[in-house]
Amino acid sequence: MKYVSHTSGKQLSRIGLGTWQFGSREWGYGPDYDDREAAAIVGRALDLGVTLFDTAEIYGMGRSERILGRALRRADADPARVVLASKVFPVLPTAPVVEQRAVGSASRLGTHHIDLYQVHQSNPVVSDPTTMRGMQALLDVGLIGSVGVSNYSLDRWRAADAALAQAHSQSELAGDDVPVVISNQVQYSLVHRAPEADLLPFAEAHDRLVIAYSPLAQGLLSARHRPGDRVTGVRAANSHFLPENLEALAPLLDTLRDVAASHQVTPAQVALAWTLRHPSVVAIPGASSVAQVESNVEAANLELTPGELDALSAASDRYHPVTGLAALPSHLRRLRSSRA
Repeated sequence: MKYVSHTSGKQLSRIGLGTWQFGSREWGYGPDYDDREAAAIVGRALDLGVTLFDTAEIYGMGRSERILGRALRRADADPARVVLASKVFPVLPTAPVVEQRAVGSASRLGTHHIDLYQVHQSNPVVSDPTTMRGMQALLDVGLIGSVGVSNYSLDRWRAADAALAQAHSQSELAGDDVPVVISNQVQYSLVHRAPEADLLPFAEAHDRLVIAYSPLAQGLLSARHRPGDRVTGVRAANSHFLPENLEALAPLLDTLRDVAASHQVTPAQVALAWTLRHPSVVAIPGASSVAQVESNVEAANLELTPGELDALSAASDRYHPVTGLAALPSHLRRLRSSRA
């Protein structure tokens, strides 16, 4: 495993574990997964050197946090090594609400300290200053260790950063070190490269992190899905899994298979290694099994050549999926077909 330094002094694994699927019915894994497999996945991840575990209060309406907390306790995880991350769902992210929700998350996780507490989505109405006053209060009492955001534009990330610094200056309990919004958790993969335009350069220039969620595009980049395959659950709402998009994706998947064959690894591992080529990125793929978390972790040590990275990026550039309103007719056809 490879690591980057975290503000707490802990080592942050370049491959973490995303836990949206824990306790979330939309993934369709079932109660046996939540009761047994999830704990085995967390235990194995710890054995393999994973230190970053990411969850959120909205995942399974709190069930993900509970399942993750139990699994870490069952594995006797060392709090000095684990970087525990959660997110507040910003329905009304005023300072008192942020503080209250953090207490709730910590209780469900069974901890007195959340290493990284993130705003799950920017709120178009509630401004960052009140949210960051809540975050600073949580820093003051030690309930959280660092502040992050998720799904933020660069401008909003900068605004949150300034708001946190202002909240720090107004706090009577704050120390001398001015905190920063250390990370932005965003979708980033070979089929979703928007962060490269501004978020990644900002992170590199200012010693911040981009935490890549869906680095395998919900399994799309495993190269296992064919245009005629039936998809269910979360993937049924993902336009990339529409038959016409899977057909358009074929050249990129072929490139993934070719590179994978040359290294005797899987296409998914190649896709993860491509994502980690940027030094400011850590990735948090989910895992449906122990075997999958083992495969994900191995990708952290996979070194792709400059030529392979260029070939993958070029194949990605040529992929132009049908999304948004243009994809609605295909989604409706698939829905009617599934009900037939």
